[in-house]
Amino acid sequence: MRIAIDARKLHDFGIGTYIRNVLLGLAAVDQDTDFIVLCRPADAETVNDLGRNFRAVPETARPYSIGEQVWIPLALVREGAHLLHEPHYILPPATRCRTVVTIHDCIHLMFPQYLPGRLAHVYARASMWSAVHRSDSVLTVSEASKRDILRFFDIAPAKVSVIYNAIDERFLAPPDEQRMDQIRQRYQLDHPFLLYVGNIKKHKNLERLIEAFGRARAGGLDDLKLVIIGDEISKYPPLRQSVHRHRLDKHVRFLGFQPYDTLSAFYRLARAFVFPSLYEGFGLPPLEAMACGTPVVTSNVSSLPEVAGGAAILVDPYEPASIAEGITRAVTDEPARADLIARGLARARDFSWSQSARSIHRIYMDVLER
Repeated sequence: MRIAIDARKLHDFGIGTYIRNVLLGLAAVDQDTDFIVLCRPADAETVNDLGRNFRAVPETARPYSIGEQVWIPLALVREGAHLLHEPHYILPPATRCRTVVTIHDCIHLMFPQYLPGRLAHVYARASMWSAVHRSDSVLTVSEASKRDILRFFDIAPAKVSVIYNAIDERFLAPPDEQRMDQIRQRYQLDHPFLLYVGNIKKHKNLERLIEAFGRARAGGLDDLKLVIIGDEISKYPPLRQSVHRHRLDKHVRFLGFQPYDTLSAFYRLARAFVFPSLYEGFGLPPLEAMACGTPVVTSNVSSLPEVAGGAAILVDPYEPASIAEGITRAVTDEPARADLIARGLARARDFSWSQSARSIHRIYMDVLER
């Protein structure tokens, strides 16, 4: 059997994490099936290193382009693929082999106002409709996302399988004290700080986070700082304007993307991790923070309560006062902090990429046997 996996988004912030860990998990589970990995030419060596049964097929068609509608199906025919796994909601209509598609969330349907325009919304909805109806099996990453998919599309619930994401195992490793000291000195982290990690997009709700941070400081936490790690701030000018409006220029730092070892140190050094997103299909950063022993404050909406599993302070993401109250409790309430740390460490270990990869592999085999 030949199974193709579209890995062109290998370096994306969220989906890239999913693709990387699924590939690693499959390499550990199956050394016999031929895996054809469609990837950027620069990633070919990385893919080929996965094992003798993994073969990189360079593909330059960009995601969301007309080219991918033509070149992906042609590559599948050329390589003799029996099944294609698309880890996103784009499934080229000309695909003729069996297909499995992962739909991580319905963010574009839940919040169409965050898309560039009406045409983008029509494209997202049509692409997702085609994927859920034409694929042989739909994977998603939480029960909340499954409910959203069934809400928007009339398909049998049995067609949608929930297979949870997990954190990178490097976050579960013992802390490197020397590395933490280096990060503390390099970034002059000489004050207690809150940490946010993730994309800088509107639904991440960072403007309300900044307002809530200002409220917490005004309420007595005047030595507290806020560190935001993710995309470059230039992608979202209103966020910088929000910092100016609340007069927090000296207290909010934007550090852009950081590698794993640096990110792990930031998680461990933070007084608390705050993730007030309005919508998540899964939400990996709160789990990463838990694995590093950091108290988590996150939203009481979408999949986040499901993922947190009682190991985080849940707040109303639409109310800065609620976020500020959660921040204050996570920073100052020592009994609550100790409980959150213990629960978080246990919760992070409930998820495993190895287990998820085995479940995905079973779906592949089930589809191929039909």
